[in-house]
Amino acid sequence: MKPLSTFCKSIIVSSALWAAVPAVAASEMTTVTIEPDTVSTFRNPLTGWVMYLGRTWDADFWTANGYDSMVTSTGDTVRVSDYASCAYIRTSWASFEPEEGKYAWNDPDSRLMRLIRSVWDRGMRIAFRVVIDGRDQAQNTPQYVFDAGAEGYYDPKNPGKNYSPYPDDPVFQEKYTKFFHAMAREFDDPDKVEFIDAYSLGKWGESHSMIYKDNANKEPVFEWVVSLATSCFKRVPMLVHYHRMLGDPTYDGWGAVPENAARLISKAVDLGFSLRHDAFGMTGYYQEWEKEQAKKWNFTRPIIMEGGWITGAHHRYWIDPSGEYRQGHAVDVREGEYKASREAHVNMMDFRINDETRSWFQEAFPLVKKFIAEGGYRLYPDMISIPLSASRGQKVSITHRWNNLGWGYCPTNIPQWNQRYKVGFALLDSSTLEPVKVWADKNTRLDLWLKGSPTEYTTYITIDGVPAGKYVWAVGLVDVTRGNEIGLKIAARNNVTTLGWVKLSDVILK
Repeated sequence: MKPLSTFCKSIIVSSALWAAVPAVAASEMTTVTIEPDTVSTFRNPLTGWVMYLGRTWDADFWTANGYDSMVTSTGDTVRVSDYASCAYIRTSWASFEPEEGKYAWNDPDSRLMRLIRSVWDRGMRIAFRVVIDGRDQAQNTPQYVFDAGAEGYYDPKNPGKNYSPYPDDPVFQEKYTKFFHAMAREFDDPDKVEFIDAYSLGKWGESHSMIYKDNANKEPVFEWVVSLATSCFKRVPMLVHYHRMLGDPTYDGWGAVPENAARLISKAVDLGFSLRHDAFGMTGYYQEWEKEQAKKWNFTRPIIMEGGWITGAHHRYWIDPSGEYRQGHAVDVREGEYKASREAHVNMMDFRINDETRSWFQEAFPLVKKFIAEGGYRLYPDMISIPLSASRGQKVSITHRWNNLGWGYCPTNIPQWNQRYKVGFALLDSSTLEPVKVWADKNTRLDLWLKGSPTEYTTYITIDGVPAGKYVWAVGLVDVTRGNEIGLKIAARNNVTTLGWVKLSDVILK
């Protein structure tokens, strides 16, 4: 077999242990080849499919809506949750806080918390958008905010209905700030929450079609919201729309690109925001400007997509300017969304709800599986060279080459993660397969692993703190903030322990 270095495009030597102890001889090494798993749903954070929850649903929707008995286009009956990494709920501020200081999360019997717990019970994370604006919906802001003196407006299309606060009203900002801090104290937990749409003002919470007291307050309001979110959510990723009309008062959300649109997005990114867009597949809305924004931030910030056309309801998707969507063929829209997602290198795609979810499974199931195989990030080492024996106190070298099978990237560079995930090597107890000692290579950068560019490292470790005996070498992607326990699942087909370590070979310590 050729040396690993002949296969790779880059070699990174990583070690903090340069003691004058010779590395183990090459003759005592073995090279292990690892086959990738391109089928399984791993539920690693910020990658994979997002399923949506209806704001009025209860915890029994899994069976009541057929989500646990979805028949696919291949004739199989599956559970939707088995294919998703997280569940996303876009609901109202009033649902979370119907009365001032009375929060839904403090009432375990509230409908909203029953729904959220049903997601956690399935091993998934939840994601949020908290909507304030009530246009086209209902009053999404709690009444107590207006009773306290906040000024607002009725839906221009429904006079006298769906009252909403002006986002530049000081009473609204005071009450919203208090609520946002309370929500962060409860939900700034990456084990339970995937992400939060942290700039959710405007129509449908999509940050456009804003109505202000004074349109000159567009930027001050934007800066207030993103600064508030940054001060509250330190561990859970925050999202902002790369919408051309971000925060703009142009009604119905579209028009010429404002001169400050890209600058506002850059401000949010500089504060640690990641990106999303809610019009994938709508080629009349998601145009060259949006595509250029995606290119600008690719592999710097992850992108989360939402499909724009609602094929099972009121949207006339067949009028899309692409001319590629046939009436009565929702699969055409699914293919358009997939194509746009691949071009933008998105990390997460969405199933939406009800008819949209059914169309993904019943008409476009091959695309569901294809995204699992090639979308987001999917990391594995194809070859690892390790010693078969070593003496305690000896410095040994491990050469390992990593691949990303996905078109997205593993965003360890975002501030909320702060490079917490690293390559780790472990000696496992040969009987229990529990780790006896773990070494994390803190020089490994998972965010730099991109599709088609394998990255090779040589890691040097000193064998210490382990009794003599027979062990099993293993590799994993560990979380250095949690004592080097497994943090991300490796996309390996075989030899994976229940804890997520990939077994490599036996090793004798003398």
